[in-house]
Amino acid sequence: MLQEYIQSYASARVGFIGAGVSNMPIIELFAAAGVPVIVRDRRLRDGDREKLRALGVELTEGDGYLRGIDEPLLFLSPAVRPDLPELAAARARGTRTTTELEEFFALCPCPILAVTGSDGKTTTTTLTAKLLEQSGKRVFLGGNIGKNLFARLDEIRPDDYAVAELSSFQLMKMTRSPDTAVVTNISPNHLDWHRDFDEYIAAKKRICASMPADGLLVLNYDNEHTRAFAASAGCRVRFFSRKNREAFCFIDGEGLHCGGRLLLPDGGIRLVGAHNRENYAAAYAATADLLADGALTAVARDFGGVEHRIEFVAEKNGVRYYNSSIDSSPSRTAAALRSFDGRVIVIAGGYDKKIPLDTLGTVFAEKTAGCVLMGDTAPKLLAVLAQSGYAFPVERAESMREAVAKASALAGPCGTVLLSPAAASFDKYRNFEERGNDFKAVVRAL
Repeated sequence: MLQEYIQSYASARVGFIGAGVSNMPIIELFAAAGVPVIVRDRRLRDGDREKLRALGVELTEGDGYLRGIDEPLLFLSPAVRPDLPELAAARARGTRTTTELEEFFALCPCPILAVTGSDGKTTTTTLTAKLLEQSGKRVFLGGNIGKNLFARLDEIRPDDYAVAELSSFQLMKMTRSPDTAVVTNISPNHLDWHRDFDEYIAAKKRICASMPADGLLVLNYDNEHTRAFAASAGCRVRFFSRKNREAFCFIDGEGLHCGGRLLLPDGGIRLVGAHNRENYAAAYAATADLLADGALTAVARDFGGVEHRIEFVAEKNGVRYYNSSIDSSPSRTAAALRSFDGRVIVIAGGYDKKIPLDTLGTVFAEKTAGCVLMGDTAPKLLAVLAQSGYAFPVERAESMREAVAKASALAGPCGTVLLSPAAASFDKYRNFEERGNDFKAVVRAL
């Protein structure tokens, strides 16, 4: 299937904007098949540039990287807005713009389960895959979680399952929906890229815009934005909720309930945090019809979480250190802080995504015993804390090493330090993984 698709463009030229995780494996496939390839990017990383040159790929870099687009097929990376004037002009000239996931959804021979949301989508996606695997299914996991699915099409059989995490950036460019869609929640995010919150919500809603009639849409009943998606759904809908006992999955202090019975006791869930109970409810609602007996209990007992999500790093001199670098929004940081029984010292701040930070004043007052602020959003966080009358120590830091040293001093013996930035990483790091790894390296060197 995959080779037939590639060979159908053998006499054409295939373009790519960007050479990251989504595009690089596809570039390699086309280049290996002898299809002419052009890669466009304002500035490629040195390692990527050398790799592409070795593949014999044509490169267009610099400010004019979008000029003269005439390739019949053009793959866009997730960060590229689909409404750029240069892309509109190219489409008018006959170029078809697409993405890795749009093509994967069109060609995939097996059922697709996809997850989106402002918070919890990676953990929910991972749980969905693990529940299916625990039930004896062969699963292909990818999408925004960092694994290319398109390049694996030839491995996938009709009786397999594909599980994809989808970001708002990816959904903005998609016209197809999965067989099962999950929306964990929606809150303001990525407003440095989206024109406004309404556009962000509309992007998330695209996950269920063309659901099959026998498809399944799983929604958070307690979130007004996700709950509203049900009104226009042309398929089955299942809710998970902490407020509505009639929801398919109901969550309370006892655990997860389904159909009026306790399905998973809270004490049987290894993951910490109330938000992770919601992630389990969402994943179960999406897979309930496919699971073997005992699968949910086994996964809940054994799964310790995804890296960079309230990840225990080390205990040094009586201080416990946790890495939650994924927390790039106030809602994520609030959920992380509320996962701890006592107060913690939080390291926060980073790249400014132009989202409101006001809600952090209350949760910092309730759940922290001090904080260390860094990055572009530090002045905004300072203002929020001052306005809320924050009564605990506040420090500033210019580097992760300085932040960890100051947080350690504030924590004292038997304290807890949590990296939970409530901001993206791009002011100092390439991504949240690099930021989290820096934190872990500094902690381990103490």
